[in-house]
Amino acid sequence: MTLWELFIKGGPMMWPLLACSIIALAIIIERLFALRQSKIIPKDLIEEVERLTRMGRLNDIEKLLVRNSSPICPVIMVAIKNAGMRREIIKDYMEEAGAKEAYTIDRYIDVLGIIATISPLLGLLGTVSGMITSFQAVGGEAPASQMLASGISEALITTAAGLSIGIPVYIGYRFFIARSDYLLLEMEKSSARILEYLKGENNEIQAKKRQEHIGN
Repeated sequence: MTLWELFIKGGPMMWPLLACSIIALAIIIERLFALRQSKIIPKDLIEEVERLTRMGRLNDIEKLLVRNSSPICPVIMVAIKNAGMRREIIKDYMEEAGAKEAYTIDRYIDVLGIIATISPLLGLLGTVSGMITSFQAVGGEAPASQMLASGISEALITTAAGLSIGIPVYIGYRFFIARSDYLLLEMEKSSARILEYLKGENNEIQAKKRQEHIGN
């Protein structure tokens, strides 16, 4: 029996299960590439920003951030634009910007959770449909053995398909949640280090910032 024949024997519930598997696979592949640490928190970028921050070269940092598409860049940019203000104020601005970028990191992960939940339920619905077909075979006019076999096949195939999709997708869902939490924590740590150079108590940074404004 070919895979296509097995799919057909699974009944109508196999189509939504197929759609769930395709969507889940696409999201997993996309998130594997999107949630790389080198993409979210580039090590070279952070080191260069910290070096320029210690030197007070804020204009150079802005130019560097504009050329980079990492989610941490808008967070650092907000801190740079508010350099010299009190730590609490800069931190509030950074947290607000970070909350917006967190959506980019968490994007599509909830969809995996939904698919992991509904796939076994769709399989169960197919099981119920198959069992109804089997019970109809008992009192129906059509050949009982043929309908009974068809109903049992539909019930077992959809159950297996629903679980086969739901279990790995749930594992992927939990993995990406943990990955997202880790990257957000690392973003917070990196931002906190930069914040220490930009807060209002750092007179050197304030002085250099005033000089840059005078020069502009």
